[in-house]
Amino acid sequence: MSDSSDKKITGKVFVVDDDEAMRSSLRWLIESDGLEVETFESAQKFLESYYPGQAGCLLLDVRMPGMSGLKLQSQLEEREIRAPVIIITGHGDIAMAVKAMKAGARDFIEKPFDDEVLLKAIRRALVVDAAQRESRASQSAILARMAQLTRREQEVMEMVTSGLSNKEIASRLDVSAKTVEAHRARVMEKMEAGSLAELVRMAIICSGTTTPAVE
Repeated sequence: MSDSSDKKITGKVFVVDDDEAMRSSLRWLIESDGLEVETFESAQKFLESYYPGQAGCLLLDVRMPGMSGLKLQSQLEEREIRAPVIIITGHGDIAMAVKAMKAGARDFIEKPFDDEVLLKAIRRALVVDAAQRESRASQSAILARMAQLTRREQEVMEMVTSGLSNKEIASRLDVSAKTVEAHRARVMEKMEAGSLAELVRMAIICSGTTTPAVE
């Protein structure tokens, strides 16, 4: 039974393992849980096939000939591939698995593994991927709206969401409070914010990003 039986879990499980018998076994197990799966015999084969933006997670053997699981993780980072990674590891590879976790893997499963433990880890990773994907889409939409603000409107938005009153903003910008009110109204309209709290939430979501302003 799924952890989240009330929600449909979507996304593909990408299995990267050089052991053909293991790939076949994992395919059977994952498909038996109603999930879509694609297998690869090497990290390089995966990179040649995968295109950024695909929904899903990676089930990755940490020790492989050629490009190891750790090296593949590094490639994922360079290519900005955000799919959650689950590491499959043997007893002798625990140190490598820990290193993989520090490099961003979400979980590691020791061989021989319990089927349900692995399936639960996969479901969790797919739920995380969907949530992160939704968050990135939301951030992109907000940034697109922010790009429509003039430089002055961006200044007003920053001050408003920092908790400054119209009077305080007017003093800092050396304009009238009425002018600030007009800018603030345009900011709320362009950002499609129904309340100050919603505008603050948008600012938090996009904190750390830079947006060009309309001149």
